Amino acid sequence: MAAIIRLDLTTKKLEVLRRSSDVTIDAGYLSLPEAIEYETADGKTAHALFYSPQNLDYTAPAGEKPPLIVNSHGGPTAATSSSLSFGVQYWTSRGIAVLDVNYGGSTGYGREYRQRLDGQWGIVDVDDCVFGARYLVERGDVDGDRLAISGGSAGGYTTLCALTFRDTFKAGASYYGVSDLEALVRDTHKFESRYLDRLVGAYPQQRQIYQQRSPINFSDRLACPVIFFQGLEDRVVPPNQTEAMVTALRTKGVPVAYLPFEAEEHGFRKAPNIKRSLSAELYFYSRIFDFEIAESVEPVVIENF
Repeated sequence: MAAIIRLDLTTKKLEVLRRSSDVTIDAGYLSLPEAIEYETADGKTAHALFYSPQNLDYTAPAGEKPPLIVNSHGGPTAATSSSLSFGVQYWTSRGIAVLDVNYGGSTGYGREYRQRLDGQWGIVDVDDCVFGARYLVERGDVDGDRLAISGGSAGGYTTLCALTFRDTFKAGASYYGVSDLEALVRDTHKFESRYLDRLVGAYPQQRQIYQQRSPINFSDRLACPVIFFQGLEDRVVPPNQTEAMVTALRTKGVPVAYLPFEAEEHGFRKAPNIKRSLSAELYFYSRIFDFEIAESVEPVVIENF
């Protein structure tokens, strides 16, 4: 958990001045991260944090392996860390394993690793998420028939690419995710207006690449259920990105759910909306993967289901 700490250089003693939260949780409900390395595409190595289910009040039926959510972080050239995440613990305390992937392009593993994503966004990140899920299935940690992928913003793009261009995952959740790279490069704010030059290619000179890597142009390939979350005041990834994808899946007859949030921008800020999105995603998985939820959760309308 994040904190402000004073270090006495003479005594080398640490003093915690202020913690980000005073919440205390019994360790029996907390899943500790396991840093893993695994082989990905082209024989390279990828990195991730694996969280197995943990809840001292419940035990899984003998022989049953848990569902898995692969989390693709935003950025995309950011990184996830092993610091306490209540969002991760939400899933693990409910019997669902989490793989938090630091795919190629993430910071913290050296320049070569960070540069893997140059010109390869939508490929390297997807490979590392797919290979990570397969690694855990082969290792015997999770149920290969109940694999989901979830992510927000750039992580939502990785999620939609994985669901559209690969067949590893059985369900997914996109939080204000990018579905159309051309729309993103045209509509996004000034600060990130040239960001994609390095990650994808110069636009419009390399427009064909943008089209080839945009899930919205290949929605006919997406055949598994997806739930979408979108802030209606989002100026980074405008609502039309999500709504176009929802419309395509609705028309195709693929199970789809859509939860728009008024007065939310890029990344939800209001506690009720954060809580609602988590519980809605849980409900969605419970219906798709056919498992019971121990708590009372407000239902979500899943079209075509």
